[in-house]
Amino acid sequence: MAEPVAMAELWRGGQLESTHLGHAVICGADGSIEQAWGDPAAVIFPRSSCKMVQALPLMESGAGRNLTAKQLGLVCASHNGAAIHTQAVAAWLADLGLAEADLRCGSHEPKDRAERDRLIKTDESPCQLHNNCSGKHAGFLMLNTHLGGHADYIEVDHPVQLAIKAAHEEVTGEQSAGYGIDGCSAPNYSTSVHGLARAMAFFATAKEGAGARQDAAYRLSRGMMAHPEMVAGEGRACTVLMRAMGGKVAIKTGAEAVFVGIIPELQKGIALKITDGSTRGAELAICALLVKLGVLDPESAAARQYLNTTERNWRGFETGTLRVAPGFA
Repeated sequence: MAEPVAMAELWRGGQLESTHLGHAVICGADGSIEQAWGDPAAVIFPRSSCKMVQALPLMESGAGRNLTAKQLGLVCASHNGAAIHTQAVAAWLADLGLAEADLRCGSHEPKDRAERDRLIKTDESPCQLHNNCSGKHAGFLMLNTHLGGHADYIEVDHPVQLAIKAAHEEVTGEQSAGYGIDGCSAPNYSTSVHGLARAMAFFATAKEGAGARQDAAYRLSRGMMAHPEMVAGEGRACTVLMRAMGGKVAIKTGAEAVFVGIIPELQKGIALKITDGSTRGAELAICALLVKLGVLDPESAAARQYLNTTERNWRGFETGTLRVAPGFA
């Protein structure tokens, strides 16, 4: 087994202070490895980076055939809990004859500052609509309505989750080594970094009208590209970087520093994992790979926000730099 490699370095006072190590794979159209760093066989939990995979059964079943592009972005989202997200999920549930209480994702404070301030000012508590996974769970509920399953759709032996496991193993090309319970209470099936990149390459090569699964993958990735604001939100790397790439690339983060990329123009898929779980390391690493592949302009404001950045203290003084580690990308 190969060891993780240095991908990001933080320098302070002319001295290397911190190093973020990781694994990364770029897959071609046939799912084979074109380039790799670290150990492609490292087994990881993809966390929220695989939401488009979790949405495949919804679309393949026909249950999601009438979903809009915005809803397709939302079903793949780890959103900020802004009004555009919560209102869209609430309307979707109402169309299904369901309500916030039917969700099983739990509630947490929204990342969106305006919505958080509104809750504080009105003395309201966050609800499940604010959960960053509420769009994914609305999709689960829609599929569950189609399948006629019981209300606890997050249970590992529920028809919804069994369908997701099957899709996950088929597009990664691997039998999962197991599952963990995600922050939103749904099972999250492990895969290798190569398997995750292989799945993203499948999404990158999917054609509209070429069968139920390819059509599902095509529509989901295009929904993400068309509506990056639904996938994350203002100030978030997924939204900022997808906008900068002009709707031609879909990227998605996952907790504990996982990132994936879907690049239809090049028919390539990317997956990476920073082993210490650092978000800043994962954001820098995905930027570096997107620049390497020529789909992100390194001089764009978006790239400069995450790539080779200056660290400043609370008084605005420059204290260090976060940069791409030598030899990576």
